[in-house]
Amino acid sequence: MREQIFTFGQYLHHKFGVKISKVPVSISGFTCPNIDGTVAKGGCTFCENDSFSPSLDRVRPLKGFFLNLQSTENPYLEKQLEQLEWQFNALSQKLRAENGAEKFLVYFQSFTNTYAPFETLKALYEKALTFENVVGLSVGTRSDSISDETFSYLAELSKRTEVWIEFGIQSIYDETLVRINRGHDSANVKEAILKAKSHGLKVCGHLIFGLPGESKEMMLETAKTAYALGIDSVKYHPLYVVKRTALANEYGRGEFEPISQELYLDVLTEALKLKPPQVSVQRISAGIDDETLIAPQWCQDKNAQLRTINQTLKSIGLKY
Repeated sequence: MREQIFTFGQYLHHKFGVKISKVPVSISGFTCPNIDGTVAKGGCTFCENDSFSPSLDRVRPLKGFFLNLQSTENPYLEKQLEQLEWQFNALSQKLRAENGAEKFLVYFQSFTNTYAPFETLKALYEKALTFENVVGLSVGTRSDSISDETFSYLAELSKRTEVWIEFGIQSIYDETLVRINRGHDSANVKEAILKAKSHGLKVCGHLIFGLPGESKEMMLETAKTAYALGIDSVKYHPLYVVKRTALANEYGRGEFEPISQELYLDVLTEALKLKPPQVSVQRISAGIDDETLIAPQWCQDKNAQLRTINQTLKSIGLKY
């Protein structure tokens, strides 16, 4: 008998008694301090946000309009609220039909979803909570892009609804963060996670295995540190190369070799064995099945990845 890895879906089903799905939304006008030049330029070397969100094409009418923490006005708030609503309606209907979802978490996914004036954030979050069968929010952001006011607000919100905050940890090694042009150091991530936990917020940490220059030992040290910081949930990603990124240029010059499937499986297996049992797993791999993927080709078929991962986990008595 294999032991089932504790998944986020199980956590939600146990808490709410029905099948819950996350509905990913992308809001025009949101960007990142690593793209707009506040902390760096060009974004992380692996980042092409179009590859992370199926909704961005219809958000583009507001392209050229960007918010940040210092923005004093937002003339497009009503448009953003409309975008939020049609995305939720379309995607929740699809999830209900295809996956049997009964209730939903609205997942503010693309770019940095606390990097805007507080009143804009409050309006969007509150609007999301009015949608039918929504039980809460999950907010994807960066550790250097959330104000104390927003921390306090989310903490108050969490007293009446399910609230998660998702931080891209990626690596705890500063030399890696510099190489991928992250724009902040590991101390900043640790501080943000501890602050979120001090506010009583639930935290999901994103870890990337296969970052440039990292050994198996370094990847596992990042996982162990993330667990020790008290994260409540985790997403594991292999680093893959897509077109229109700085990483694609590095790969083309022969300066970066993507992680092999064998090494990824090895690191993932060890990371899962180290994971505290109460930490749920939201993602165990990643990839993209279109012409933008450059390498590695094993990241193209997510279903094949999951089959291979489960075959590997079987050898240590686990299943996902």
